[in-house]
Amino acid sequence: MEFLDAKALRHFLAVVRHGSFRGAAEHLNVAPSAVSRQMAELEQELGLPLFERTARGVTLTPAGTLLLEHGRRMGDAHGVLNAELDRLKGGEQRRIAIACGEGFVGDLVQNGIKPFMAIHPQLRHGLTLLGTDAILEAIANGEADIGIVYNPPVDTRMRSIAIKRQPLCIVACAGLFAPGPADLAACLRQPVALLTKGHGIRQLVARMAADAGLALQPVLETPSIEALRRFAICGAGASFLPHFAVADDVAAGHALTAQEIDHPLARQASAHLIVRAHRRLPASVEQLASHLAQHMAAFRL
Repeated sequence: MEFLDAKALRHFLAVVRHGSFRGAAEHLNVAPSAVSRQMAELEQELGLPLFERTARGVTLTPAGTLLLEHGRRMGDAHGVLNAELDRLKGGEQRRIAIACGEGFVGDLVQNGIKPFMAIHPQLRHGLTLLGTDAILEAIANGEADIGIVYNPPVDTRMRSIAIKRQPLCIVACAGLFAPGPADLAACLRQPVALLTKGHGIRQLVARMAADAGLALQPVLETPSIEALRRFAICGAGASFLPHFAVADDVAAGHALTAQEIDHPLARQASAHLIVRAHRRLPASVEQLASHLAQHMAAFRL
């Protein structure tokens, strides 16, 4: 193979991202048959199958995995080239895509983006709120440049630029629990609100409960940290969040407490600022990532 057709690579990456030919076709606004034909021609040119077709969609073969890594490297190189060309034209204007959990938003905007804008007014920022699993996929797929996650699973596709221990707490109205480290079993005897599956906090709580042989039966499941805060503030029950997610409520005297949980997994939980591993970052992304690591309260030492 002398060279890889850009259109074929674009269609291939769309299939990987959306998990099916039909999903890729809808994203690309073409007929599914066009995507299928393009992939068949690409497989014929390479002499190897790229996908295993199943009733639920497609999965990558070893050859497909190799092509995916190649496509991502090409995309990274293209992004770096564009950033350098913009710099030579007299500016480094670039839109930096950030994906983070909702609990980091106030810290990110106030201590991260606002002061960074004063230093680099020519840069633009895109912010998407996602759960932990979705943030990892967004970084891996090149949909986001920087991710900010709480207690993510080990993922060799990621590189952590900053890590800070942020113990998981039980948040509830003052007086619901005795002062000091909270007992997990006592927490779960109360009505509990939890983030939905796919969030690092939910995964951590589920693991702690399973290790202790405790049932996890939330009365409220939601992707919204604001809903968890309101649930605790109004006295409906308890929830689980790191202290920084409710620090303003505690400081403002909203009758809310955030007590660390007496469990090693809760004590070891941490916030991570991540980028994709083995990626050469454009200067603007490198600068913003370094700024966030130094100035966000979630990462300051």
